[in-house]
Amino acid sequence: MTEPWTPASWRGKPAKHIPSDYPDLAELSRVETTLRKMPPLVFAGEARRLKSALADVAAGKAFLLQGGDCAESFKEFAADNIRDTFRLILQMAVVLTFAGGKPVVKVGRMAGQFGKPRSSPVETIDGVELPSYRGDNINGMDFTPQSRTPDPQRLMQAYSQSSATLNLLRAFAGGGYADLYNIHRWTLGFVADSPQGARYRELGDKISEALSFMDALGINAQTHPTIHQVDFFTSHEGLLLGYEEAMTRVDSTSGEWYDTSAHLLWIGERTRQLDGAHVEYFRGIRNPIGVKVGPTLEPDELLKLIDVLNPKDEAGRLTLYGRFGYDKIEGRLPALLKATKGANVVWATDPMHGNTLTANTGYKTRPFDRILSEVKSFIDVCKAEGAHPGGVHLEMTGQNVTECLGGARALSEGDLADRYHTHCDPRLNGEQALELAFLVAEKLKDDRVDLRQRVAQAF
Repeated sequence: MTEPWTPASWRGKPAKHIPSDYPDLAELSRVETTLRKMPPLVFAGEARRLKSALADVAAGKAFLLQGGDCAESFKEFAADNIRDTFRLILQMAVVLTFAGGKPVVKVGRMAGQFGKPRSSPVETIDGVELPSYRGDNINGMDFTPQSRTPDPQRLMQAYSQSSATLNLLRAFAGGGYADLYNIHRWTLGFVADSPQGARYRELGDKISEALSFMDALGINAQTHPTIHQVDFFTSHEGLLLGYEEAMTRVDSTSGEWYDTSAHLLWIGERTRQLDGAHVEYFRGIRNPIGVKVGPTLEPDELLKLIDVLNPKDEAGRLTLYGRFGYDKIEGRLPALLKATKGANVVWATDPMHGNTLTANTGYKTRPFDRILSEVKSFIDVCKAEGAHPGGVHLEMTGQNVTECLGGARALSEGDLADRYHTHCDPRLNGEQALELAFLVAEKLKDDRVDLRQRVAQAF
């Protein structure tokens, strides 16, 4: 693309999944003008720090853990919910760090993940047709004409909630809540209570031994403050480009444009058209960015996307999230890995979206075994192709919901109705997500042992 870029140049391109049915476009324009005057939610320096960390992921020196709600809601906004998801990500990160022998880059799908593209623009119930629910920053879940009408003021509420969420996350990350010893104590509680706890106890005990050894050497929160705090970043799908444009500012240090609504933003599977508005907007911002990569994407089209979105081949700039499905990944991923060999990209897996089904009880759900199978296949295929399995991107919550089948407690279709609270897609609950981390840790640990054995045999 040779045309000059501006934060508004996307408006001249075809825009999918952005609502055009606001009843008062003048009010929408006024809200966007107000947002342009609001303080940034994140800073360019923070985004650059994340880009540097993702460069280590691309080089195989770190691992990306990205997770959070499918879609944040106004109704369920609460400090406890934010805390529980933050804590869950930290617990998973400790397990993965120890097993993989690499630092884990922690990115929340939080503080801005509101809008969702939908497969159909309308929904019909009992013969009544209304616009589909598109996320709380656009319209409401209640099946009424008033609720389903897009409301520009929801953008202001989304900004306010994102700001409050970020303030709390920063306090948790730097104020002592994220202390490494506390995190591990919480995880030991999970091991003790899980029906499969004996399987995870060996790894838990080894982490305890390592922490005791560190403490004996005087490496603790008093002597090393970094044990007391963590780097934590935020991300969301950059779907509503009017909102993202309003949050795009010139960095006073570099003179470059950054989207200050999040540290990392990604383009969804449904909006990655080369000639589309989303690719046009994303090519100009300097944040780390991502693209969801599904089973219909061909290698040549992926290479064109990389050329547009990362023309300078910058390490840490571009993350590719494979979302194939457990039964398609081994057939589709190898060709894409071959095509991108030598390119500075992070390959991560999103094992959620390709493994969605509708249960006999009518609930949309995802089987835990299929999610785990896709993650394991991702690691194996990357290993076979000489690529780094860079990370996982999960839809999950720290709440005790019943939305995904299986896991250690073997949730069945009959259990889904107990606590099915999602506003959009089914999420792993806290136990399932931490169990997944332990199982992935076993896989990473086995691969490290295998690598050491092959190196020893070579000499």
